[in-house]
Amino acid sequence: MAYAMVAAKAGNSKIFKKQEIDLAKPKKGEALIRHTAVGLNFIDVYHRTGLYPAPGGFPAILGGEGAGIVEAVGRGVTEVKVGDRIAYTLGGGAYASHRIIGADRLVKIPNGVSDEVAAASMLKGLTAHYLIHDSYKAKKGDTVLFHAAAGGVGLIAGQWLKDKGVTVIGTAGGADKCKLAKKNGCAHVIDYKAKNFVKEVMRITKNKGVAAVYDSVGKDTYPGSLQVMQKFGTFVTFGQSSGVPSDFKLADLAAYGALYATRPTLFTFIEERSELVRRSRQLFKMIGEGKIKMQVNQTFPLTKITQAHNALEGRKTTGQTVLIP
Repeated sequence: MAYAMVAAKAGNSKIFKKQEIDLAKPKKGEALIRHTAVGLNFIDVYHRTGLYPAPGGFPAILGGEGAGIVEAVGRGVTEVKVGDRIAYTLGGGAYASHRIIGADRLVKIPNGVSDEVAAASMLKGLTAHYLIHDSYKAKKGDTVLFHAAAGGVGLIAGQWLKDKGVTVIGTAGGADKCKLAKKNGCAHVIDYKAKNFVKEVMRITKNKGVAAVYDSVGKDTYPGSLQVMQKFGTFVTFGQSSGVPSDFKLADLAAYGALYATRPTLFTFIEERSELVRRSRQLFKMIGEGKIKMQVNQTFPLTKITQAHNALEGRKTTGQTVLIP
């Protein structure tokens, strides 16, 4: 039976209900996918609670990344064929055993990369890619600050930045998460629960500050993120797990050193298929060569999505979490 975990309306983690779904034949340009693994991300929580609009509105099938097998294709599909192992990231629709999707949004999973790793790496890995190659193009010799360094994006970005010769200062909550971030690329890790990260960054950098801050935390780290930057530094904000900063003003960029600020989104960078494929190949190459080691530290049955969301929101997860249909 094909099924999906459906959220009828915005709310807490208990809103998900298992529903049987009918599988139509894929139309022109489409492919039918049987999911083998689905990634879990904090943006799923934003969609569930209504902080971000749920893709397509409610009732909604959430979930932004997945991996699986192509079971059928529609007319004109050349990107994939039946039997291919594929992965993708989209705004929603992944919390299901099967789905029909535009074939141009699919990328093939290379040998040596598992379905679980592929499902866990598409949204977070491609996010890390654009952050460090586009939002602020980190270069050898730079020192940067990465908040939530033990989270899914942080663990990937830390390893990638280290490979590029960048010194990474990370923040994480608690000793275990700090150790994990240190093992995954961070030269220094600050336990934000025990120490003031602004003071610690300035101590570590001998009051020079950092070239850029990558911040997905939001309210709890603002305006501290601006205070630790060198003049002309870049503030990259790509999420708000602690809430939206309520006091951001453009004048703050002048006050802290003629700073730059950007609020990028992944799907802008991968809107064109050529960019999706190029960036995915670079990500899978880094994973395949062992330069990025994916940490799939939690798995849940897809039907246990409530427990998975509770663990994620309760900050009881590290690295990547995967749902298994």
